[in-house]
Amino acid sequence: MGLLIDGVWHEDWYDTEKSGGRFERFESTFRNWITVDGGPGPTGRGGFKAEAGRYHLYVADSCPWAHRTLIYRKLKGLEETISISVADAVKHPQGWHFREGDGLIVDYVNGASNMHEIYTKAEPEYSGRVTVPALWDRESETIVNNESAEIIRMFNAAFDQAGAGGPDLYPAELRTEIDALNERIYHTVNNGVYRAGFASSQAAYDDAVYPLFETLDWLEARLGAKRYLLGDRLTEADWRLFPTLLRFDLAYYGNFKCNLKRIQDYPNLWGYTRELYQMPGIAETIDLMRMKAGYYTIAAVNQTQIVPAGPIIDFNEPHGRG
Repeated sequence: MGLLIDGVWHEDWYDTEKSGGRFERFESTFRNWITVDGGPGPTGRGGFKAEAGRYHLYVADSCPWAHRTLIYRKLKGLEETISISVADAVKHPQGWHFREGDGLIVDYVNGASNMHEIYTKAEPEYSGRVTVPALWDRESETIVNNESAEIIRMFNAAFDQAGAGGPDLYPAELRTEIDALNERIYHTVNNGVYRAGFASSQAAYDDAVYPLFETLDWLEARLGAKRYLLGDRLTEADWRLFPTLLRFDLAYYGNFKCNLKRIQDYPNLWGYTRELYQMPGIAETIDLMRMKAGYYTIAAVNQTQIVPAGPIIDFNEPHGRG
């Protein structure tokens, strides 16, 4: 969990002393967009046209932010259009690390052993956290974007004339509602589990954990009246929430002290999580053991780095949602 400073790797944890023990996430720095014609997107510069075989996605399937992009790559049928490298989930002194192994895919595009090498190839004097996902452009040899929320929107729409298929997960008529849901869920749930898990003071932990469960209670009630977050249609909001719910009982409940309730204690959320897990192709994006190892090998929150044997969770149990 280190960072680059002027292009040099440092194995440093997050500094929470300046923030009263509060975890503060770094802003993503590469913010260009792939578009149908290569014109500029909402941020960044132009020149990134949607083309099959041009882009390469760096991920670690243990990471929920990267998992979003793997789900979209599957749902939009982009496996042949966008290639991937999968970093090891187990934490390494050099950060996200590529090696041979079951389910892992080395960096066969740039030949890097560590993800930070990709960042310095794109920007030799880069300073900041080295994160996944990151979307690489073979043509201009740079990182296009390393913000998962933007990458999934590119996957949703930009490649429709370059091999993509599948549903529109950000339909125009639902965008205002999707954005509002995303805003609350990101701050209190997606990032809320990290704010609780990485807190280094009681006050910071309390400020994170209670809003987290208030939102989970709210989502439980919402899913008691709706099949999905916006009704009968799956949208971006569902697929942004799902990776956090999937990891909750496996890792956040224990290792991140998010232990007021399990997702299994919420009947609607638990059925909803299983339903999304069981949708065609989704389980192929998931390795539960690697996922768990990715969290329990964070030395700052689990000094021994022992990965527990349990819990045993059956995501294939019938979800009972029709």
